[in-house]
Amino acid sequence: MPAVSKGDGMRGLAVFISDIRNCKSKEAEIKRINKELANIRSKFKGDKALDGYSKKKYVCKLLFIFLLGHDIDFGHMEAVNLLSSNKYTEKQIGYLFISVLVNSNSELIRLINNAIKNDLASRNPTFMCLALHCIANVGSREMGEAFAADIPRILVAGDSMDSVKQSAALCLLRLYKASPDLVPMGEWTARVVHLLNDQHMGVVTAAVSLITCLCKKNPDDFKTCISLAVSRLSRIVSSASTDLQDYTYYFVPAPWLSVKLLRLLQCYPPPEDAAVKGRLVECLETVLNKAQEPPKSKKVQHSNAKNAILFETISLIIHYDSEPNLLVRACNQLGQFLQHRETNLRYLALESMCTLASSEFSHEAVKTHIDTVINALKTERDVSVRQRAADLLYAMCDRSNAKQIVSEMLRYLETADYAIREEIVLKVAILAEKYAVDYSWYVDTILNLIRIAGDYVSEEVWYRVLQIVTNRDDVQGYAAKTVFEALQAPACHENMVKVGGYILGEFGNLIAGDPRSSPPVQFSLLHSKFHLCSVATRALLLSTYIKFINLFPETKATIQGVLRAGSQLRNADVELQQRAVEYLTLSSVASTDVLATVLEEMPPFPERESSILAKLKRKKGPGAASALDDGRRDPSSNDINGGVEPTPSTVSTPSPSADLLGLRAAPPPAAPPASAGAGNLLVDVFDGPAAQPSLGPTPEEAFLSELEPPAPESPMALLADPAPAADPGPEDIGPPIPEADELLNKFVCKNNGVLFENQLLQIGVKSEFRQNLGRMYLFYGNKTSVQFQNFSPTVVHPGDLQTHILSGLGQPPTKRVAAQVDGGAQVQQVLNIECLRDFLTPPLLSVRFRYGGAPQALTLKLPVTINKFFQPTEMAAQDFFQRWKQLSLPQQEAQKIFKANHPMDAEVTKAKLLGFGSALLDNVDPNPENFVGAGIIQTKALQVGCLLRLEPNAQAQMYRLTLRTSKESVSRHLCELLAQQF
Repeated sequence: MPAVSKGDGMRGLAVFISDIRNCKSKEAEIKRINKELANIRSKFKGDKALDGYSKKKYVCKLLFIFLLGHDIDFGHMEAVNLLSSNKYTEKQIGYLFISVLVNSNSELIRLINNAIKNDLASRNPTFMCLALHCIANVGSREMGEAFAADIPRILVAGDSMDSVKQSAALCLLRLYKASPDLVPMGEWTARVVHLLNDQHMGVVTAAVSLITCLCKKNPDDFKTCISLAVSRLSRIVSSASTDLQDYTYYFVPAPWLSVKLLRLLQCYPPPEDAAVKGRLVECLETVLNKAQEPPKSKKVQHSNAKNAILFETISLIIHYDSEPNLLVRACNQLGQFLQHRETNLRYLALESMCTLASSEFSHEAVKTHIDTVINALKTERDVSVRQRAADLLYAMCDRSNAKQIVSEMLRYLETADYAIREEIVLKVAILAEKYAVDYSWYVDTILNLIRIAGDYVSEEVWYRVLQIVTNRDDVQGYAAKTVFEALQAPACHENMVKVGGYILGEFGNLIAGDPRSSPPVQFSLLHSKFHLCSVATRALLLSTYIKFINLFPETKATIQGVLRAGSQLRNADVELQQRAVEYLTLSSVASTDVLATVLEEMPPFPERESSILAKLKRKKGPGAASALDDGRRDPSSNDINGGVEPTPSTVSTPSPSADLLGLRAAPPPAAPPASAGAGNLLVDVFDGPAAQPSLGPTPEEAFLSELEPPAPESPMALLADPAPAADPGPEDIGPPIPEADELLNKFVCKNNGVLFENQLLQIGVKSEFRQNLGRMYLFYGNKTSVQFQNFSPTVVHPGDLQTHILSGLGQPPTKRVAAQVDGGAQVQQVLNIECLRDFLTPPLLSVRFRYGGAPQALTLKLPVTINKFFQPTEMAAQDFFQRWKQLSLPQQEAQKIFKANHPMDAEVTKAKLLGFGSALLDNVDPNPENFVGAGIIQTKALQVGCLLRLEPNAQAQMYRLTLRTSKESVSRHLCELLAQQF
């Protein structure tokens, strides 16, 4: 190897790298590395002081060894010493080593901060850029606290070099993303906006990235950026490729800056100034015009840059949704991409057209491409593109093309990928209902759906067809005839049996006049499927049989024989055995009139949102709610086609099969009728259909939008029930009952159950939490035969708890808890909850009433603990251990070793940890007996990351629980809460 002088490079480093590359085996490499590490360690510990060149060389070797995958546990101090050097190469290596190897919680951070402060104050642009890069790479909170105020000053200083401004903008962006609360919003914000006019394009690009992030949280502070962004975009779009030669990429002027400016404009509504808006429209038209021009280069980089700007322009046009001409032009441009040879372009075109289809201006233009989209659904090889084609067909569907689209989607369903079949089924069901002209077509479509993809037809789908058939007299006979014919197929899916059992049980009499579908034939057909079905379906068929006895008395003997069979009366399943016994007794003992009353036809179902649409929103995720609930409505569609169930005209006794279908989900009345007996109250609270709260499967975005937390400035909003002035406040309620803590602990890992019960009163709880919001249903049951007077439940926030958590009434005042609770009755109260900050003590629930003239009062702890706002987080083993090491400060960890209070069962432990709210991570801990979890505590003010490890010792009957979070008080509190569960 030729000699290398000190000025040209580091010869020792080059020789070491060459030796490593020449190693023939892993063992030889490790041996050489260990030898070098020993040499470096001796040099650092030697008495002879090393010069800057030697330190730089050895630090570089350590960095290279680390990049090979070996741990480095020394040399950090020497790297910090390099920061004080005046030579660029030595300072650069020092910063590089620190950026890669120094942990954000290292004890050296203070020394590093002092060196960075000196470099920032040096006014040497090269040293300032190195310091800013280091701050951004490390990005610790301590660094943020030290420099968050200095960086904006450097950014807007008039004497800062362009390269320094660029680095300062990106460094500030990094700190803001890591710790938004550390970046102060002050007078510098207005000056940052004016960086959009800077002469240096690199500064403008960095500034746009920073402003786009900042304006999402403080849009009003950066509103002036709109006109400047439009002006800069106009200059770029109208320029030739030679005007911005340094920033032209394959004949496209400044593509990255153009895309960033277009994204920035999407953070705001259309400009109010007519001149600015006109200039922006002109820019958008220019981009669309350039897309039609022949390409200036055949290279893929040219087309990629050009299409990136085009698609971002179309996204802005869709966002504004106010220029009909631009929307139609965008649609036509996307239509050209639908048959492009590049798969990614076809995917993006389909995705953008899905959004365009919801605009009233471009919906008709999108429909003109229906044949191309159908062809894509049939012929595309990429499953993701086929899924987008199905989404677009769903979005462009209306009354004029519904039958064509539904038939094509049904045809595609037969060969569709298993991953998207359920979604296709839901979309077909929604479209068939929404745009049904006559309901015989709707019934045919759903039954065809069950035949083609029965395994993917969820309960919501066949529940819904039963609701519509029950609510519409004109389709009941046709439905009975069609389902009877469908059941005659040799291979019949179980969902078809369920639908057939219900419809024939209710409306089989409408086709009984035909000898081919006489009552005995109907019964024989259904019973031939009985032994092949699951327990739930058999239970539904037994309900159908007892309905047959009422509808067709001639089948009574045959059906009683089936019910009397030993396989039914002595069935191993309790539900089937009980139904068989009760139905047999009912058919034998009850008179014809009683039987007709008990088994009368189901009443129409109540009006509520279609559960199929809710399920599709959940499946598509929170971001898809707006796409599914588009504002465009077909004016000729009636209410039921819009997805709303009809209002019941009468109320009658429900049939025994009604609760099998789980369709009675209407909110319970404020004071339902008295239960049969006090001992049956628990069943009424949690199992009875009349007491089920409407906590049904709504999508997460609907849940969060429904919860409107009480305004903190309104004192009355903090009460569970806005009661008269005599209601207790925090200062005059009594202390919680002695067993309040024990009752609270029962709800740490569960959301439903009995909170309190004595000889007078029972209080039940059902609750659901999403992110930092929650909804809680409280049920108060009077167990006596005497009416409660002046019944007043109140939620109280002791001390400063009101600044940490809000609990407010979830119903209008007209539906608040009644002041009188009749004997044996039950009333319900709804609380909306918002977690503002982490808290240690829960709110109090004070219940006061008069019983027999004597005042009664009790105070409980509301079952709302900080872990209720856990969001489970899935992590790979590498990410978990990296985060675990980052949370290594003593105050961030809480650990407890305790004796097991319950039998140590792995499945029970797993269920409790899941109920606690964390995600359980498999294959992370080397010991398979241990449990590892991760999650984020969601509050309005901040998010607290949490990692936990539970180590059971079965021999000693002991546990060791370790929790690490980014906040000391949360670590201790979560550790105490969870330890009490084992």
